[in-house]
Amino acid sequence: MNALTIGLIGLAAGVLGTGLGGVITAMFGKPSKGVLGFYMGFAGGIMLTLIFAEMIPEAIEEAGLTLAIIGMIVGVGILIVADRKFPHMHHGGNTEGDTKYMRMGYLLGFGIAIHNFPEGMAIGAGYASASGLGLTLAIVLALHNIPEGIAMAAPLAAGGVRAARIILATILAGIPVGIGSFLGMLIGDVSPVFLSLALGFAGGAMLYISFEELLPEAHTQSDGGHQGIYGGIAGVIIGYILVAIF
Repeated sequence: MNALTIGLIGLAAGVLGTGLGGVITAMFGKPSKGVLGFYMGFAGGIMLTLIFAEMIPEAIEEAGLTLAIIGMIVGVGILIVADRKFPHMHHGGNTEGDTKYMRMGYLLGFGIAIHNFPEGMAIGAGYASASGLGLTLAIVLALHNIPEGIAMAAPLAAGGVRAARIILATILAGIPVGIGSFLGMLIGDVSPVFLSLALGFAGGAMLYISFEELLPEAHTQSDGGHQGIYGGIAGVIIGYILVAIF
């Protein structure tokens, strides 16, 4: 198969994965405070599991600890700048709280999009090596991206974003998988140095979002309860199950 075909396969894997997460979340609408606390904790738990069980270990395995850490530091730095410079989005009737959730969701989508590019590169490189390997990676990564779509869509739903926009935003976050797949097939053999830096970068970006946005908000929305804690624990458990299965 040619690079364009592989790019389209990667695109389908990316948009179906994150997009399905958006569809699942959009169906439930804006959650109540207790549910939101659980949801934010759950998303944070899944994110931390994916970072520490998959992304960072893979970055270290590809080219060593030093490059992985450099990538993480750069990823955190970029998200700090994005967090400060990202414009507040105002839609008619939204409260400041709604704006905060929208901002959180779009920032998380930015981190997911960064993460998705090296995933796409892996799909393309897999196809360059063997079509069976490439297809397996595409299926696994599509399933793997569903909780990422949920994590992104949850704060958008809390911010009052319409269902169609939530689904569109999560679909857009999956597009870099297709771009990465196309380039990965062209290159044929992805540089371990590039993969280590890219995965470390994405891991750092997601780490910042988890600690800056998701987990603190889970605690706040729990309003003295334990919903955020329960959600975080559930997210970690489910995250490890997904890692083990896929």
